[in-house]
Amino acid sequence: MSKAPHKRWGPVRSLLCLAPLFVAAPFYAYRAHYALPQPVVDLVNPTTSLPQISEAQILAHAKYLSEDIGYRTVGTREHALGDAWVLQQAEAVRAECESIVRANPERKLQCEVWHQQGSGSHRFDMMGSRLYKTYVNLTNIIVRVSDGSEQGKEHAVLVNSHVDSTLPSPGAADDALSVGVMLECLRVLVNTPDWEPKHAIVFLFNNAEESLQDGSHLFSTQHPIAKTVRAAINLEAAGTTGPELLFQATSEQMIKAYAKVPRPYGSVVANEVFSSGILLSDTDFRQFELYLNVTGLDMAVVGNSYLYHMRKDLVENIEPGVAQHMADNVLALLHHLTSDESPLPELAAGYSRPQTVFYEHFGYFLVYSFTTAKLLYFAFFVISVIVARLTYVNPAPALKKGESYTRELVGGAAAASAACIGAVVGANVVAAIMDRVLGKSLSWFSSVFACVALYGPAALSGALASQLLVGRVREHTAFTSIMLLQAFLAALIQGLGIGAGGVLFLSSAPFVLALLVNKFLTRPGDDISLWSYAIGLLTPLATGTTLLCSVLDVFVPLTGRIGEEAPAEHIIATIVAVNGSYILPLTVPFVHRFSRRVLFRAVVVLSMVTGLSMAIFSMRSPFDPMHQKRLFVIHMENITSEEQHLHVAAADGAPGFHDLAADIAKEFSTPDVTPATVDMDEWNSDWDTIYPFSLFLTPYKFDLPLRAEHQDPIEHDFTVTAINDKVDEAAGTRSFTMVVNHPGIIWTAVAFDAHVLQWTLDNNPPDEYARHHIKEGSFYGHDTWSIDLVTKLQPSNGSGAADGSVKVNFVGIHEKAMWPGKRAEKELGGRAMKLFEEFDGWLERETGGTVDAMFLGCVGGVAVI
Repeated sequence: MSKAPHKRWGPVRSLLCLAPLFVAAPFYAYRAHYALPQPVVDLVNPTTSLPQISEAQILAHAKYLSEDIGYRTVGTREHALGDAWVLQQAEAVRAECESIVRANPERKLQCEVWHQQGSGSHRFDMMGSRLYKTYVNLTNIIVRVSDGSEQGKEHAVLVNSHVDSTLPSPGAADDALSVGVMLECLRVLVNTPDWEPKHAIVFLFNNAEESLQDGSHLFSTQHPIAKTVRAAINLEAAGTTGPELLFQATSEQMIKAYAKVPRPYGSVVANEVFSSGILLSDTDFRQFELYLNVTGLDMAVVGNSYLYHMRKDLVENIEPGVAQHMADNVLALLHHLTSDESPLPELAAGYSRPQTVFYEHFGYFLVYSFTTAKLLYFAFFVISVIVARLTYVNPAPALKKGESYTRELVGGAAAASAACIGAVVGANVVAAIMDRVLGKSLSWFSSVFACVALYGPAALSGALASQLLVGRVREHTAFTSIMLLQAFLAALIQGLGIGAGGVLFLSSAPFVLALLVNKFLTRPGDDISLWSYAIGLLTPLATGTTLLCSVLDVFVPLTGRIGEEAPAEHIIATIVAVNGSYILPLTVPFVHRFSRRVLFRAVVVLSMVTGLSMAIFSMRSPFDPMHQKRLFVIHMENITSEEQHLHVAAADGAPGFHDLAADIAKEFSTPDVTPATVDMDEWNSDWDTIYPFSLFLTPYKFDLPLRAEHQDPIEHDFTVTAINDKVDEAAGTRSFTMVVNHPGIIWTAVAFDAHVLQWTLDNNPPDEYARHHIKEGSFYGHDTWSIDLVTKLQPSNGSGAADGSVKVNFVGIHEKAMWPGKRAEKELGGRAMKLFEEFDGWLERETGGTVDAMFLGCVGGVAVI
């Protein structure tokens, strides 16, 4: 560590010297990543006497919606109650606003309220499947706050949340939390004496997001003030802990607006990952982009997404500070977007996709253009080349036969690349053993960071093993090569228009300083100073830890709902290996600091640690009461065949489901049944109420025993008929209206095969004989919907009927037969609810609370029309 001759420290002593950095940098990054503000209770600041955001008030709103009202599934009575309550809150804000203006006539403030109700349809492709949505008399509550002038209403920012919740969840975080945030922002803005908006704010409390964004579609396509919206801020939740993440930003203007918030949390990496479609996820923001052609920000709470769409999505599980963080940021955005500095008028002329790099780094939120990034990263690469040459030391200056400078660096880059490949291979070998040999996949599921303990040693072992194959590389050369390689990749990736290249710039930038410092701390031919390692590792350790936390927060819980066939084990192993390579880039020069004997011993020790880790994880259960397995259960009453069946499915590849299915069969099916999975494809209509997510499920179908309640006739007036039926044989077409009548049945879905030429759903039906899926969502009490079709008659030897008749599979959910959402009125749910109550109690006893089941009482059948 100085120019004086010194005895070389061994690997253990060297690592101990660097140990404080290995602990402090990740610890700092972890604390900063999950930092939340102190929750505020008081509605008014006791010092300034001004209104302030109160987390307690937000959570009170969320609790009333999610627990006092309950499961607000579209079409249910609770859904209607949620609509009425939010409308009541909106009217109270308007009354308060008018009272304030009467008391202060000089204040320019106006609050308007609309209770929108309408019907419509739209195409909603997702998960690679083509799907159509239709809805009847759905509602939205809209509050516009402006200065009251036409000029002040010309440009508006839209803030959106959804009042409804999905089928198996009370939706405290998703999305009652965001509803509470918007109500609280309304209260604070209206009651702030000096606040007068230069531009309008439209608060959209949409009441049908979980039915596939019907509410936002209704507003975007039918509300008269929709055309004044210039930007949208969408508030969502897929978890209950941590700061809300900006995961989608679609213009430079809105990214710069977000930079004004007190606690920014987001990056171009999250933006590009979500935009790529890898996550197969979507929000209302899609409708605003598609139908309003506006830019905006999409933000969501994503930590602890184990509870996403689960019955434990309750206020008690929302981490303190989450609501405060989201509301403080939203309020700051609204202040900026309604000020004289607002970009809203500029956005009236349209917007272009952002060419902007943005991220948080050591407490600073950095924003710069792609052009700046290209120049910066290229300049840095040039500087890296210069520094590499200036700090190069010829290993054999007296000999003329030494390796060339360039060849030496290429060898170093090859060693670094081999280490990355080795890390990925090592981790995936262990993944294959855990999954295919030991049958212990998802053993890490119950803890976001447990997978690091399993795959970290394997990745490091693979990285070091690769160095045994590449041969000897000088430590200084390896260090320099990694700097050049990362600098080159940062410039290259940015040159391709991918902003995520910035993370390589961040990690490689300290290497320049490290090499320059090393030149002054060491003599030619000495080891790289440990001070240089400390300088070079600081940013990779901190930034890499932040990236690892962000990625694992999303992907680990996601593996519990991506299907049995998805390579979950390999996905997580690869994430750990790639992130590990980023966090510890100087592993390669460090191991080449010592002899091959030391390297070999390190590989052996790490291999032993990997084996021990595998043994420990093979004894772990993937699930626990707060990180549960998702089970999907349907009691199906077929009104065509008059049969009843029990359907059970899972959406993960963890071991044990097939054994659980066998136990379920013994307890609830007919005697001596041998359970077997059934095909899940486009034609399995038993699961069409949750199509296309159903394609990820591994389903079983069980006969029900002849209990007394199962012998009662099925009494549901659920019909699919055709009216206005006309056949034009000359044109080879049939036109008719398909009418679906579903009293007491919600979330109806129909599926049929036909060559549709025209229909009222959209203007572009596929020009072929194909399978069509149509799903419905309607307000409580509305039980009829219809579509007009023109179909092509099929030849007698074709796939369809020559007379043009269409076989329609139809299914829906009995509004009173959803457990536990309808527990309070279970007597009205009939035999399905009786079965569900028994089944739920049995699951709790048998699994120790490690399974969360969604119970749906469904009614279906087949009609030929």
